[in-house]
Amino acid sequence: MVAIIKTGHSIRGMLNYNENKVKDGAAKIIGQHNYPLDAERLTYQMKLTRLERQALLNENVKRHTVHISLNFDPSETNLPKEKLLEIAEMYMDKIGFKEQPCLIYQHHDAGHPHLHIATINVQANGKRIAMQNIGRDKSEPVRKEIEQTFNLVKAEGQKKKEYKPEPSKGRVDYGKTETKKAIENALNFVVDNYRYASLPELNAVLKLYNIIADKGTENSRVAKHNGLLFHALDAQGNPIGVPIKASSFYNKPTIKNLEKKFAINEVQRTQSKGKIKMAIDLAFARNNIIMLPQLMKLLKSQGIDMLLRQNAGNIVYGITYVDHTSKSVFNGSAIGKEYSAKGLQDKCNLNREKLTHEEQKFLSKESLFNLLNDHKDLMSISDMTNFLDVLMRVENNYEYIAQDYKRRRKKRRRGI
Repeated sequence: MVAIIKTGHSIRGMLNYNENKVKDGAAKIIGQHNYPLDAERLTYQMKLTRLERQALLNENVKRHTVHISLNFDPSETNLPKEKLLEIAEMYMDKIGFKEQPCLIYQHHDAGHPHLHIATINVQANGKRIAMQNIGRDKSEPVRKEIEQTFNLVKAEGQKKKEYKPEPSKGRVDYGKTETKKAIENALNFVVDNYRYASLPELNAVLKLYNIIADKGTENSRVAKHNGLLFHALDAQGNPIGVPIKASSFYNKPTIKNLEKKFAINEVQRTQSKGKIKMAIDLAFARNNIIMLPQLMKLLKSQGIDMLLRQNAGNIVYGITYVDHTSKSVFNGSAIGKEYSAKGLQDKCNLNREKLTHEEQKFLSKESLFNLLNDHKDLMSISDMTNFLDVLMRVENNYEYIAQDYKRRRKKRRRGI
């Protein structure tokens, strides 16, 4: 079992998050503590008022909401409601929240069973429950005790399951679901779980979910107020619909809050660089010839998305790596100069120079198209066409460069 504790400023936002899941059929309320009625008989207003009134007993406490998730192993999908409530009760008791009003929701929106517990840290006497180091000092020991008591799968020592990319899972599908809810669901997962150190790196992951964060143009009102908007993207990757302010989402993924994460993530993701470097180095070492589409597929099989950034002329000028296993995101140059867009293209070009004349003939326009077609699961038809065009341009044709070089050499000799 894994326990995650988050604090915040908005009781209504915390409650709405869970209640909206219930409305969408992705969750149900299964219990409550220190409420006058059973969970099934509580109205929305009753749930909200009970929490808000107690929070008002100490107006000096600004971060009064406590949102806890208890996450179980995928093999534990059949845990009965009674057992889940026992686990929640024991957990809340042991971390010092036994007397707090709380609502217990069972969610069904992920690949593993989990509970969400909505509560506050202001007690009935107006005193605040200290949250500093509660995860390390209280939650961790209790989590381990619960695993033992209820014979749950232990979080430690579990072999990481092989990552299997599911590109369509969780994507925002504009026009088919409520846009704000769909974006918020994806943001809740990506913003808190991935380790990115800049907005472009965050966007690299968000685009996989058909979302983009936008700071606005230099002189726009959004930029002047250091704001941030989130857009849904259409099938071609273009913004569609009305953008939504970051501050309107429950978890408040504003520039100010994201910048705090940038600094923390920069440190936490460091060890993940080695895996990406090794994966790329091995790919080049084990293949006589490798082009970017092949490299993309090899990395993807290991849970790493290699995302190309192209300019208006379809020239690749940047690469971002998204390691879905460690949840780490890196701009190519952050890994190392040789792993940047230019570095990788130079490696690919060197490999091509090593080919015999007969092997170079094999890399005809038709065979290149076949190569890209083999990797159509990684690229759209337009992406394949653009990439093929880039590969076949004169400046990327080494036979042409060699002849041009010879011509220049001849001209110099005539001038002597």
